[in-house]
Amino acid sequence: MQFPESWLREFCNPPLSTAELADKLTMAGLEVEELRPVAPPFDKVVVAQVLAVAKHPNADRLNVCEVDVGGGGPLSIVCGAPNVRAGIKVPCALVGAELPPAQAGGEPFTIKLGELRGVQSQGMLCSAKELKLSEEQGGLLVLAEDALVGQSIRQHLHLDDTLFTLKLTPNLAHCLSVFGIARELSALTGAPLRMPVITPVALQHDARLPVRIEAPDLCGRFSGRIVRSVNPQAATPAWMIERLARCGQRSVSALVDISNYVMFELGRPSHIFDLDKLHGGLQVRWGRPGERLELLNGSTVEVDGTVGVIADERQVESLAGIMGGQATAVGNNTRNVYVEAAFWWPQAVAGRSRRYNFSTDAGHRFERGVDPAQTMAHVERITQLILDICGGEAGPMDDQTAALPERKPVTLRVARAAKIIGMPVTQPQCAEVFRRLRLDFTEGEGTITVTPPSWRFDLQIEEDLIEEVIRILGYSGLPDTPPLAPVTPRARSEARRGLHMLRHAVAALDYQETVNFSFVEERWERELAGNRQPIRLLNPIAAPLAVMRSSLMGSLIGVLRFNLARKAARVRVFELGRVFLHDASVADSDSTLAGIHQPLRVSALAYGPVDALQWGAPERAIDFFDVKGDVEALLAPRKPRFVPAEHAALHPGRSARVELDCVAIGWVGELHPRWRQAYELPQAPVLFELDADVLAGGRLPAYAPIARQQAALRDIAVIVGESVTHETLLEAIAAAPTGGLVRDARLFDVYRPKSPSADMIAGERSLAVRLELLDDDATLTDERIDAAVKSVLDTLRVRLGARLRA
Repeated sequence: MQFPESWLREFCNPPLSTAELADKLTMAGLEVEELRPVAPPFDKVVVAQVLAVAKHPNADRLNVCEVDVGGGGPLSIVCGAPNVRAGIKVPCALVGAELPPAQAGGEPFTIKLGELRGVQSQGMLCSAKELKLSEEQGGLLVLAEDALVGQSIRQHLHLDDTLFTLKLTPNLAHCLSVFGIARELSALTGAPLRMPVITPVALQHDARLPVRIEAPDLCGRFSGRIVRSVNPQAATPAWMIERLARCGQRSVSALVDISNYVMFELGRPSHIFDLDKLHGGLQVRWGRPGERLELLNGSTVEVDGTVGVIADERQVESLAGIMGGQATAVGNNTRNVYVEAAFWWPQAVAGRSRRYNFSTDAGHRFERGVDPAQTMAHVERITQLILDICGGEAGPMDDQTAALPERKPVTLRVARAAKIIGMPVTQPQCAEVFRRLRLDFTEGEGTITVTPPSWRFDLQIEEDLIEEVIRILGYSGLPDTPPLAPVTPRARSEARRGLHMLRHAVAALDYQETVNFSFVEERWERELAGNRQPIRLLNPIAAPLAVMRSSLMGSLIGVLRFNLARKAARVRVFELGRVFLHDASVADSDSTLAGIHQPLRVSALAYGPVDALQWGAPERAIDFFDVKGDVEALLAPRKPRFVPAEHAALHPGRSARVELDCVAIGWVGELHPRWRQAYELPQAPVLFELDADVLAGGRLPAYAPIARQQAALRDIAVIVGESVTHETLLEAIAAAPTGGLVRDARLFDVYRPKSPSADMIAGERSLAVRLELLDDDATLTDERIDAAVKSVLDTLRVRLGARLRA
């Protein structure tokens, strides 16, 4: 919500400076997001009138102008603007004036007495861009004919003003107008509120437009009147154009500007139909499947039974509470208009414009709630302005009421308010707050019962009234009260790592943390998580971000694509965040979270070369085993199992399920070639995703005495089939009956002959394993070592069909 300070002070003018006014609004919950002067500082710029224009003798594109600046004789000023002509009034910077710098951070531009191509110039005629009033360069800024020559341009254009930009929460619908903010300011400061003067216009004909409300759950009240013989080409007054511009709204035409002006002034969006383009009367109803409407923004939409419309006897003419249609828009040939102001139920408007991928000021206000009691008064205000600016003849008001919001009384317990606020408040204080807010109330013993007015849609429960009390009394009055509860630290088990330590552990492996939205594209869920029924958002912030993620992999792929688009050659990123899964066993006090499990996951992605460009080692692309090593490092000293398995996002031959103590805790693998191609990646990244709670867990170090005997090492190479995995081989070695002598076994070589040989045939390979043998109580002898090795070989032969390689 943007507006000029001067407009606000017309309704309520407390004795506060601009900064104090902004602080007062912010501390009352109306956050002032920005304060910006209407114009940068400059001086010695006055209203001037061009008396005569002659061609420059030495330049084709320059003119020599005689200019009256209101004092002394006329000045001679050289000007190259294309729209300069005799008789117009324009800003003139006198000699010595300091104009705003051409670029931000530059030095002010000083006007000096000088010569242009041999002709003396005694000042400068200014455009709006040169005064930093606009970014458009359209020649000189032409002022109104009644501008007073010699008057400071700052005074004439009211440039000593400040633009307020408020960031309003959805419950402050009553503050979406200058008058609404003034009403709040009056309550906050006690300054008098000047009510807008709206007087009924004189009726000059008795024509009415038949209107029928067919959907009371869409429209609660509909008011309107016919105004005949208007002049649509009448010029919008400069004061109205100025105020609209300072609210961020450009001028369109007089009729449209009047409607927008009243919206900013009083908070009610309205619509003006070209009466002669309507066919019969109006019907206010829900849309019907197949009906289409070309909107004022040029787009054509199709409505259905969930979208409210205003229709005539032939077609839909407007989206109810959102935007009018092109077919009945006012234009230069309009002569008769129908002015409407209605109360649309917020729930009937909310979300409709987002379905069509646009938003409007009208929809923004109606979906939060607009005062239903003022429809007729606002039609009178619009009519008043139309007659003043465009002329015309007003007809009788037509007002239909179908169903209005029921304002149920809300009771405030003073003792409860004091407890919630955290400081003593009395019943007279609470009553004074409600009196300043113009709320009707009755008092009881320790209670105040408030009947919310028609413009307050946010007063529904006792806590709403308590918020109003402290908001008006002022948060600055709250005492600094330390907590009384004992602070008892909860010591974390030494066996667990906190999430901060977990982030450090992943970052230590050369990954950079990213933070992404929990709502993602449905395509990611379907393709990268194999989730055909994701949890959907009721009100997504954008159409593509419509579902909650059940995996972090899609988010990391999105980060990778973002980096690749910016020519990153090596990407290593991770995220620690929640995923959202259907789980009927989950219960929650908030019914919206029932049936949803939200575990924490850690996921990482590696792409590109293993190391940054360097001379010490040849460049090599990241592969499955590099990332598998990172997973092992995160879980150390626990030893996970990597079981070949298929995942929707991963390469079926280069991925594995990660298990710890026979429980699946995540996945690791290379991205599936199908998705690498679909997401246009030059090469496949390698990813892992693990349960964060398992990673945060750990095992405390256990003391083990230093061995008193020396270990013996023996290397064996066995020939096995290609189907024998590393894990199967080590399990067989561990199962050999060696009396506990084999303490460790490590695979250190894999050999496949280039062609079949006498000792190895196709489909076989040689696996070399180093055995570590140790007896804590006695020195090993060759006989015991050989017996243990023979036992290992026998077990491998029986279980795996292995034979010793010669």
